[in-house]
Amino acid sequence: MEFDLEPWIHSIRTVSSRYFILAGTAFLVFYILFPRIFQKIKIQKKFPNTKNYYRDILYSVISMIIFATIAYISFTLLKPYNNINYGDIKNNYLYALSFFWMYFLHDTYFYWSHRAMHHPFLYRKVHLIHHKSTNPSPWTAYAFHPLEAIIEAGIAPLIAFTITVHRSAFFIFMLFQIIYNVYGHLGYELYPKGFNKTWIGKWINTGTAHNQHHKSFFGNYGLYTLIWDRLLGTIRDDYDTTFEKVRNN
Repeated sequence: MEFDLEPWIHSIRTVSSRYFILAGTAFLVFYILFPRIFQKIKIQKKFPNTKNYYRDILYSVISMIIFATIAYISFTLLKPYNNINYGDIKNNYLYALSFFWMYFLHDTYFYWSHRAMHHPFLYRKVHLIHHKSTNPSPWTAYAFHPLEAIIEAGIAPLIAFTITVHRSAFFIFMLFQIIYNVYGHLGYELYPKGFNKTWIGKWINTGTAHNQHHKSFFGNYGLYTLIWDRLLGTIRDDYDTTFEKVRNN
């Protein structure tokens, strides 16, 4: 195994382009061009200070280098040993099933690692960087302390070395991941009124839920779902009322 600069740079380019295109587009639409149009669904009515955007972008760049490096190690250097399928898609059922596997694996991994980040020691030394944005923006999506970025990136080798996943499925899932991450930090609630009380919406994480977590620091630890929060009693008591308040404006 030898380090190859070209695929490492390609990995950085892939990760960073997703972040800057998606976070940048969301920021342009909701924060620069049309903030008045979307004001009614703004979760916290005030906007972050400009310095918060710069800080989040700086830490996000560091995080993306770490993400890309771990991806490079998992998928290039250790290619002979991982379970990533680089060939043709031979089973559409298993291909579709792999998305559910990655979805719930990442959701579970994130919940427990996130709760661990709220241990007083780890919070002060590591997770506080992310929580400096008490009023998050799209740029907050990857704004992590380097150690937390390593932990966050742990999902890549976890997927690569468990069940077989096609390379394109992993790419699509990572695209979904950053889209939902940007939404979670967007500062606006995009789900419709009453969604939080529907049979499916009750279990889905929303921008409101994660925004509450940034504002108040505790509760609502989930990523894609609120399954673990509801099962373990870490959903905030004021979540439903806050969601309804935002969507009833």
